[in-house]
Amino acid sequence: MLHLNTITLYQFKNYQQQNLQFRENVIGICGNNGLGKTNLLDAIYFLCFTKSYFSKTDGASVHHGCQGMRIEGNFTRNGENEKIVCILRENNKKEIQRNTEEYKRFSTHIGQFPAVMIAPDDVELIIGSSEIRRKYIDTLLSQLNPQYLQALIDYNKILQQRNSLLKSANERGYLDESLLDIITKQLVKPGDYIFNCRKSFLADYLPSVANSYLRIAGTNEAVLLRYYSPLFEDSFENLLAAFRQKDLMLQRTSVGIHRDDIELKLGGENFKNIASQGQRKSLLFALKLKEFDELKSAKGFSPILLLDDVFEKLDAGRMQNLLHHVCIENKSQVFITDTHKERLQQALKNLKVSFQLIEL
Repeated sequence: MLHLNTITLYQFKNYQQQNLQFRENVIGICGNNGLGKTNLLDAIYFLCFTKSYFSKTDGASVHHGCQGMRIEGNFTRNGENEKIVCILRENNKKEIQRNTEEYKRFSTHIGQFPAVMIAPDDVELIIGSSEIRRKYIDTLLSQLNPQYLQALIDYNKILQQRNSLLKSANERGYLDESLLDIITKQLVKPGDYIFNCRKSFLADYLPSVANSYLRIAGTNEAVLLRYYSPLFEDSFENLLAAFRQKDLMLQRTSVGIHRDDIELKLGGENFKNIASQGQRKSLLFALKLKEFDELKSAKGFSPILLLDDVFEKLDAGRMQNLLHHVCIENKSQVFITDTHKERLQQALKNLKVSFQLIEL
């Protein structure tokens, strides 16, 4: 069981100072736009992932005109009380503490307090760039497997070094061939590991998402989700050798697992080109609910679910199915925002479970 009992915000986004208690498993948060509903969900996400779901930099989470911020959350995890504190100092130094002990590596925290966010812009997972779908897979696998997260950190660091060398070689008109060989060799090990993890995991995961889509959409349309990677064509080592001259010309590494994607097809066509709004929403929720179920299966307890403004994206029937699956069948702690108090109250009353309503 994972439950967030209290949260304290200091200089986080639009909150100067705020303390909230969460007594129930189902928490409705209502209020007009701009009052901080989404920011509250983002603060919970920050406690679980050591970073914002929406902002690329930590500094973007600091209250306007202030320096530094602090988030404190008191959880119950498998019967044990846990206190997580995230601090961004005035000098931009970040600290993450668990029960007053400071983490030496933030990556150690990932997966300890699993969470799934569903937000309005998540439809980009379906229609956006491959980078967004890689992030989805990486976020899930990083919570399931600490070795995967470490391999990803190593890969991105070495990839950055290789790209910097390729760029500087062009600018200086001189390439240190031996250094490029060393960095290229270092890139292969984490790259191979990530590819094999993704291939093994997605072999069962993607067909299961497709089946979930059929249930959510209430249709028998032929939807296909397929993992694409250049490493299916040849070994990573051979590909890097074959693309070496192209990389020198482009001044970046043009082949590798950072080019992977999840291909989405509907009736043999590219999903995003022909799918209706309803079909896109159905596939998004199939992906997110599968992520939720996978984390629950691996951890032995349900992750926290953060639903931001989903009433605008789902019809009433799909919304009730989603809430029933999460709140009734899995007894997960759910935080759900809406601008319409009456609509939110009615949806939660229909579940016939105890809920708490917070008005901002």
